[in-house]
This record gives sequence, C-alpha cells and structure tokens, in this order.
Amino acid sequence: MDQIITTVFHLCFILGMGFYFMTAMQWYSYKVERILFHYNRYDWHLYFFVLPLMGYYFLEGIFLYIFGALFLVLLFVWQSKMDKKLVWTARVQRFFLFLVLATLFQDLLCGFFPSCLKLGVIIPLAIAQLASMTYEKMLFMSFQKEAQKKLMTSSKLKVVAITASYGKTSIKNFLAQILSSHFNVYKTPRSVNTLGGIIKDINESLPEECDVYIVEAGARARGDIDEITRLVNPHIAVVGCIGEQHIEYFKTLENIRNTKMEIINSSRLEKAFVHESANIKETETIVSFGSELSDIEANLNGLSFSMMLDGIKEHFTCKLLGDFNAINIAAAIHVARSLGLSTEQIKTAVSNLVGVEHRLQKIEAGGKLIIDDSFNGNLEGMLSSYDLVAKHEGRKVIITPGIVESTEEANTTLAKKIDDVFDLVIITSKANVKILDLHVKKAQKIILSDKSKLQETLAQQTNVGDVILFSNDAPSFI
Repeated sequence: MDQIITTVFHLCFILGMGFYFMTAMQWYSYKVERILFHYNRYDWHLYFFVLPLMGYYFLEGIFLYIFGALFLVLLFVWQSKMDKKLVWTARVQRFFLFLVLATLFQDLLCGFFPSCLKLGVIIPLAIAQLASMTYEKMLFMSFQKEAQKKLMTSSKLKVVAITASYGKTSIKNFLAQILSSHFNVYKTPRSVNTLGGIIKDINESLPEECDVYIVEAGARARGDIDEITRLVNPHIAVVGCIGEQHIEYFKTLENIRNTKMEIINSSRLEKAFVHESANIKETETIVSFGSELSDIEANLNGLSFSMMLDGIKEHFTCKLLGDFNAINIAAAIHVARSLGLSTEQIKTAVSNLVGVEHRLQKIEAGGKLIIDDSFNGNLEGMLSSYDLVAKHEGRKVIITPGIVESTEEANTTLAKKIDDVFDLVIITSKANVKILDLHVKKAQKIILSDKSKLQETLAQQTNVGDVILFSNDAPSFI
C-alpha cells in the first residue's frame, strides 16, 4: 500500500513539474535555450522548478507529501491566472505520454530498489524531453517534405514572402486586400510566421486553386528567415522597416538586418522590395523603397500620402489610422504593381482598405473613444500612435507594458513621450515598470500587477469624452 501511495505521489509530482516545463516551452517556441537564457520571469523557475526539486530531495514522509500537495495547489492557482495558458496540442499530449511512460517504467524498476525513487524526478523529465525532441524532429522533416512538394506542384502559383522588424503582418494583410479583387489570394493566418507554423499552414490550409500565396516570415535567431526562404522559395520578397525589435536575441542592429535580408536567398527570386532602413545597394532585382513617400497626413479620420511612381506623383487615401501605415501600404503597392495591377486599380483598393485587428482599431463605446493598438510593439509605431492621440481634445488615457524585448533607451524615449501626451498612464507589465515609473512624472500613474482588474480600473478611472489607447500588450509571462 505504501508503495502505491509513493508511486501515485511521485507521478503527480513529476506531472506538475512537467506541466510547468511544457508551459514555458510552449511560450518560447519549444526552445530549451530560450527558457534558460531569455526567460522573462526567472522567479517562476525558482518557485515551480528549483524549490520543488529541492523539497522533493530533502524532505521525507508526511512533510514531503504536504510539500508536494502545496506545490500542486500553487501551480494550479498560478496557471489559472495566466492569460496565455498551456494549449494541449498533439505535441504537448505526446510529451506527457512519454513522461508518464518514463515515470512508470522507472518506478517499476525502483520497486526492486525503493531508495532510487529519490533519483526519479529529473530522469523521467529528461527522457520525455529527449523522446519528444526526437519524435517531433522526425515528424517535422516528413511534414516539411510534404509542404515543399505541395508548393512545387503548382506552376502558376506566385509566392510573396514578407519580413520586417515590425509591420510585416500589416503589409501582408494590406497586400492580400489589394490583390484579392484580381487574384485568388491566400495568406498565412493571424501572426503565423515560424517555419513550423508555415509548414502546417501549407499542408492543412493552402488551397489547390491559388494564384498568390503571401507568407509572413519572423525570426528570433540568425538562420530563421533563411529556413523559411528555402522552404517557400518566394518569387517576390519584401523587407519592411528594420529596427531594434527582439534586440535581446540578436544583440546588434546589424545582426537583425542581416537576418531579415536572408529572405532574398530564393532560387527563383524575381523582385525584392527592401525598406531604406536596411541600407542596401540596389540592383535590377533588389529595389529600395521608402524615399518615394511624401505628403503624409494622418488624423483620427484616416490617412493620406503621395508616392513617386515612374516619375509621376500619385496620391492615395484610406480610412486607416496612423502615419506609419503609409510605409506598410507603400510596400504592398510596389508588390501589386509588380504583379500587374494598374495604379488606378491599386488606388481604388487602397481607399477600401480595412485595418488589421488590434492595430489602431477605432471603437466607440459609452461616449469614450477606444483605440486598440495592442498588437503594435515597436518604438516608431507606438510614438506615431501617440502623436495621433495627441490631436484629441479630451482627456487621454494609455494602457501599456512599454516595448517588450527592446532596449532601455527605447523604453526611456517612449516613457518621455507618454508623459508629454497622456493624462493617465496604466502600466501593465513588470518588464518595464521601473523605466516607465521613473520617466513618467507629470501624468497620473497606475501600476496594475493583475491584468484581470483592468476593466474595473478603467470603469473607475475614465470618463465620457476620454480617448483610451491600448498601446502594445504583453502576456503575463513577460
């Protein structure tokens, strides 16, 4: 009976640690090195891995059981408050199957040597992770070959690949809208931009009848864009604005630029449009864009701008918010022209563009003007949105975590601008709270440690006539 109780406790304890491990792995794209060296909340490693491990090895008898029960209760409370919970994908389910099998097999062996159970926490986790990595790698290679074969079977399919430090999702969506009236267009959904996500999307969702496939390519390390490029082999490549987004991973702006430029490593590249921030040398194939823009005007009613195209100054208007969207639309215009659309056709499509959800999305509710810009996480775009809000005559409220995965200098610049524009600042993430708190001096500040109380806070602190800007967002683990 004691052996059964010990085995059940051992299994539950390991599953609890496995739950925390897989939650962190899923947050950081299943990369062990990222949860070791780029984790935003190392205190959680202490609470839910290091201390439980120490308690397991140093406590005995009833004290160990009480400690284990307390650990599982705290783990349950912690995950219930997360806004980004563990998603039970097939990969996660396979990991836990490997973990249960490894634990039970070890316990079976330890039935002959009871004391060896004290060695049984790390070993099953390590075996499960190794088995999971091996199996997923084999599965991944099979899916990758299937995706490549599907892309190569259609001779008429044009592939457009888009990358940037920021704005790539907007460029993708604007381009899809402009092209959709003349082509069968399919784009990667939402913010799917990793190699694994793109492979899955091709195999499961890319239609057989498709003229243009628009692929968004993201990166957290050198070589990430190159892998995607060699998979989809784009005919047209777009490199949007280059900036310090994810500087924590790349260390230098030059590394970011070089990684983004991997997108031109296509064996069938016909044209590449590269933003001037990349400082490239133009060729017949690789064209710089950005300097052709002028007369950019943005307010809370829309956006207008001009572009020099073939020596002629063309004027474009749309209902989108934010002057920074001019450069994203310009990239889409260049691609559309290269695919044969006339300037007049493009002008009509641009005038009907619909904004990307959570990117300067305007909502009116209860006499308050809400601007949802929660998917905008770069310095230039956020500063531009503040200039837009500054034109509002009423009280101005901002909810922000600052800039995630960027430099202290960038967040300092952001904080000073916030202090100039806003009357009330609600800070929602621990990552930049010290910088924002230090440099926001004039505005009223609220530091919100529990995001679940945001709605209640807004109801109490905002009034009719206020403009409320949701500027960037960060999940609880950041």
